[in-house]
Amino acid sequence: MKRRKFFQYAGWGSVGLVAGARTQVLALPSTQLTSNGLELKLFDFQVPTVDSKGQLKASQWHQAKFFPESLDEQVNLDMVAIAPGHFKMGTTRSERDRKAQDYPQRSITVQPFFMSKYPITQSQWASVSRLPKVRRDLEPAPSHFNGVNHPVESISWLEAVEFCDRLSNHTGRRYQLPSEAQWEYACRAGTQTPFHTGETITSSLANYVGTYPYQTEAKGLYRQTTVPVGSFSPNAFGLYDMHGNVWEWCSDRYAGNAQIRSIRGGSWLDKPANMRSASRSGYAATSLNRIIGFRVSCAEIA
Repeated sequence: MKRRKFFQYAGWGSVGLVAGARTQVLALPSTQLTSNGLELKLFDFQVPTVDSKGQLKASQWHQAKFFPESLDEQVNLDMVAIAPGHFKMGTTRSERDRKAQDYPQRSITVQPFFMSKYPITQSQWASVSRLPKVRRDLEPAPSHFNGVNHPVESISWLEAVEFCDRLSNHTGRRYQLPSEAQWEYACRAGTQTPFHTGETITSSLANYVGTYPYQTEAKGLYRQTTVPVGSFSPNAFGLYDMHGNVWEWCSDRYAGNAQIRSIRGGSWLDKPANMRSASRSGYAATSLNRIIGFRVSCAEIA
């Protein structure tokens, strides 16, 4: 059937160096076993930060741990280990373009969990859609923009939950949508600036309406579409596309309304103010939108 279309760093091993300096990644084992025998692998990545003019301020090398979850013979889902820690959720009234729902700030303690390295892709969605049904049907190819490595979009919150339930049954691990606290902690990755990239962001660092500057950076690109996940640099936790590309469903009710669920991160159709780490909005749990996708979290590693 045709679907409707609507419009404090607690890292797991890192070394940081300023831009232009000689880089050297810490020599750590390439794999590590958890107490439950799950093999965690390491990956290295570079994290840029920019000043208010959008100019490169520093570039740091980091390492993170992950495990690849097999969805079928060809498709994996990389789950990145997020260390426990404390952070200030929300923003102050002084942050540029803040909204009333972004504050007051409060101190949050986050327990360790895993989060998907990227938003769920169309190939990952297709693989899980073929798994046994739990509560509702899933269309294998729901997205408005096509591309196996593009984020899946045009899926409802209820369908995202069905994805998590099928994945949980398939793997024996409990997958779910991240809470808002988990999402913001993971997005900030130890930063307190509006973006994990610094005081501003540019269209070379994320997919959004780059023709609207946030600070004094030059105007950038407006691509008018999603782009393949991982097209830009990750944050210090090794997570990609936390700003822009697609909004991401979270598990929380928005403003206490069970029919409205929280979304985070902004999209290809948003100005930078909506992509701030503290920015939040809500959308009907049954509705579809080409600007909304999701990623998954997992607290259990048994």
